[in-house]
Amino acid sequence: MKSLKHGKGISVTIENITPFGIWLYVKEKEYFLSYKDYPYFQDQTLSSIQHVQLLHGYHLYWPDLDVDLEIDNLENPEKYPLKFESKNPLTSKTPKRRVAAS
Repeated sequence: MKSLKHGKGISVTIENITPFGIWLYVKEKEYFLSYKDYPYFQDQTLSSIQHVQLLHGYHLYWPDLDVDLEIDNLENPEKYPLKFESKNPLTSKTPKRRVAAS
């Protein structure tokens, strides 16, 4: 994959997409987003991953995937535990409790 050269006019680029994750270059720093930690990038098209925007200087947005990340999330992942919501949540039926009549 050929990527853009680093420069003053470039704020965010996808440097590489591997079977394990994505290499991202933002504001003169490189980050690795593993599919284990960022599962919403796995099995996506190259163009949807490469279509990323840097908003307000700290907010990354992938409009095709509806994914938002702050740069602080990449630098301090321990502050942001991963929460993933499935579009098809599993439903479990809990048995009804019997209440004794008094």
